[in-house]
Amino acid sequence: MFQEYSGAVLVNNSTFPVGETERLHSLMGHQHSRVALPDTLEEGRAWLSFTRPVRWLLGCDDAMGEQMTRELLRAFNRRSEVFQCMPCRAAELTKLAINGMLATRISYMNEIAGLADTLGVDVEHVRQGMGADTRIGFEYLYPGCGFGGPNFSRDLMRLADVQSSSGRYSALLEQVMDINEQKKETLFRKLWGFFEGDLAGKTVAIWGAAFKPGTARIDHAPVLTLLEALWAQGVTVKLHDPAAIPALYSAVGQRNDLMTFEDDPYLACQGADALMLVTEWKAYWNPDWHRLASLLREKLILDGRNIYDPAFVASCGLHYRGIGRRADPTTL
Repeated sequence: MFQEYSGAVLVNNSTFPVGETERLHSLMGHQHSRVALPDTLEEGRAWLSFTRPVRWLLGCDDAMGEQMTRELLRAFNRRSEVFQCMPCRAAELTKLAINGMLATRISYMNEIAGLADTLGVDVEHVRQGMGADTRIGFEYLYPGCGFGGPNFSRDLMRLADVQSSSGRYSALLEQVMDINEQKKETLFRKLWGFFEGDLAGKTVAIWGAAFKPGTARIDHAPVLTLLEALWAQGVTVKLHDPAAIPALYSAVGQRNDLMTFEDDPYLACQGADALMLVTEWKAYWNPDWHRLASLLREKLILDGRNIYDPAFVASCGLHYRGIGRRADPTTL
């Protein structure tokens, strides 16, 4: 069935284990050039990341494959300097290694945020000091309530599988993934601490379900772990998300202890004891704090993305708990 493609170029744009492009090439009889072109599209900004890529990882083992792939992509991007050419297996491993490094930065920063919480230090000061060091920089240096998404999580697990199948064990990767799973419960633990474990019968508003702004997907999203923990303690959830509600119902089904909203985020806060910010949609960045103070019975804000100013939130009469940050009003 592959004979009709004789002389063509096999381009593998999927993230498979290292060596998969070679395996596909052998199945097709070796009469084609083979190219590994790892997927670098970003969820929510796919067209921009395709037409203005930071890089194209071009894994090819012969000149014809490289030339034809460059020619194919030239119509969409004329910047030849974004092509980084290397052998197929190197390109496949590079894609996995990049996401492994980014995940490691996030998990490390989340560990520092946990330490800052214990020591009573505002992690934002630490983050700014670290990022100002040119050897580190600010990218992927924001603590939060965990990362998700189909590609990021998949690449981490695939990298761990590659390590295992090659006879190596990566304690680092295991720790990165473990830290992330623990961090998905951090807002629940802060809620538990605030109410001293008395959560039965409470109502919590959640802003954001998607694994990141700009997408309707909830694959491996922190909200899934958070919902399980809340429901296990008898908490009713009122959740707002502008795009991900259908995906959420597909994942958890219809429940009496879940109410959802897609239009007005303040509707989710009416009668709630606390508000959790899980996904940093732009609609959530500048809320009416005095309105929130009047809607939330216990006036508690749990900021899972550290997008709010703790002191300002407290000045509006609310308790603030972030990731490595906190503030309380002097008077209520």
